[in-house]
Amino acid sequence: MKRVFAPAAALFAVAASLAAAPAAQANTYSIEPSHTAVTFEADHFNTSTLRGRFDKKEGTVEFDPAKKVVKIDLTIDTTSINTGLEPFNGHLKSKDFFNAAEFPTAKFVADKAKFNGDKVSEVTGTLTLLGKTQPVTLKAERFNCYDNPMFKRQVCGGDFTTTIKRSQWGMDYGVDKGMVDNIRLLVQVEAVKQ
Repeated sequence: MKRVFAPAAALFAVAASLAAAPAAQANTYSIEPSHTAVTFEADHFNTSTLRGRFDKKEGTVEFDPAKKVVKIDLTIDTTSINTGLEPFNGHLKSKDFFNAAEFPTAKFVADKAKFNGDKVSEVTGTLTLLGKTQPVTLKAERFNCYDNPMFKRQVCGGDFTTTIKRSQWGMDYGVDKGMVDNIRLLVQVEAVKQ
């Protein structure tokens, strides 16, 4: 009888110890602002491309390549919009567009990702803008992790793009007059392992 129960007891003890062991967690990375950029492009009456960026942004990335887990929390300061032309910046900050006085931040939060091997190829989450939250998916055009010689830590990041319809967030100024609804977003991110 003792021989029959001994292996079962041993298996139970191993299972209990595994259950009690702390689960492996994704590494946390802090977005590095000097190597992170959020820019946008809009067609201007099929003639030229208007471009701008947000100078202030912050956030974190959780990344576990073994489990293929990616979580992103990125906050964008809409008052920091910069097109290189102050009067245009002022118009974009106004109620016609970003209404930055009432909504000084926009937020992208992602908790789903697709991988191509060990490289992130796509992230899916939500974009909150003008107080409205809508789903968005960004394609990764590049993704890499490397040991940064300056920070002496691992850095992960890439270039991510998507095209949104601004009217989905209530930003519909000029759409009825032929101004484009589609806006291309480009998010260049590098984040430092903490």
